[in-house]
Amino acid sequence: MKGKKVLITGGTGLIGKRLTQLLLEKGYEVAFLSRKKTSIPSVQVFEWNVEKGYIEEGALENTDYLIHLAGAGVADERWTEERKKLIISSRTETAKLILDKLVEKNIRPAAFVSSSGSSYYGEDTGDVRNSESSPPNNDFLSQVTVVWEKAADDIAALGIRTVKLRTGIVLSNEGGAIPKMAAPAKFGFGSPLGSGKQWISWIHIDDLCRMYIEAMENESWQGAYNAIASQPVTNEELTKQICIALNRPQWLPNVPSFALKMVFGEMASVVLGSSYLVNERIAKETNFQYRFSELDKALKDILS
Repeated sequence: MKGKKVLITGGTGLIGKRLTQLLLEKGYEVAFLSRKKTSIPSVQVFEWNVEKGYIEEGALENTDYLIHLAGAGVADERWTEERKKLIISSRTETAKLILDKLVEKNIRPAAFVSSSGSSYYGEDTGDVRNSESSPPNNDFLSQVTVVWEKAADDIAALGIRTVKLRTGIVLSNEGGAIPKMAAPAKFGFGSPLGSGKQWISWIHIDDLCRMYIEAMENESWQGAYNAIASQPVTNEELTKQICIALNRPQWLPNVPSFALKMVFGEMASVVLGSSYLVNERIAKETNFQYRFSELDKALKDILS
């Protein structure tokens, strides 16, 4: 791996930080595309400006692998029309700029690995088991993911091996859903959301980052994969397991759906929607080995 360069967009986010650690441990050179010229230990930072169509000179040169994690957080703010546009453009316009510069400079990395979402199949798919061959839906988050993947496919059309990882809820103590759910649980206020029956497709952050590296290194990986553990759980079960991991009681009633809709508006679908993904391609086509395939062990690792 020594001397092999990995260029990451969105490298300062939850997944990017952990992925960078694992790549550096493996001996890769890691570079970021960043909107600000900051200093990050052991990482070369190149500036880019999507609105101006600018990527700093030298960023793409000698890049062996490109990992695209950039995108405005789906659950960070209420979905105004302006926010919705940003959620889409921050994913698609960034990929288009990369595409344009790869063409302009005639650079072809060995692989392009793009983040994608489990919401490809819809914000709320009930009890339906969705594998990679299931069709997309037509709600907002599904359409976001469809155009996001289309931007990745445009890069694949250059002859670059492209992998899209449709990711569910990422379990980490550094950010995402778990610290938010664990905070009230620590004080004995753990409570399922809505009916609590909605399915959650999850993955431990280390398994996800190892999946990115495998997708990058292994030439047999191509196309879309459901990047989740093999056993989705209900929101109720996830809440219960968080309380067990923290050794706290769970005694409060469910938070009603109408209350969540009042607080979050349309964005409430992020926590109220049901998403049961089947990791069919990972299981049948790859030799990927999970380190955290069971929820209780994954939560214990994160929360202990």
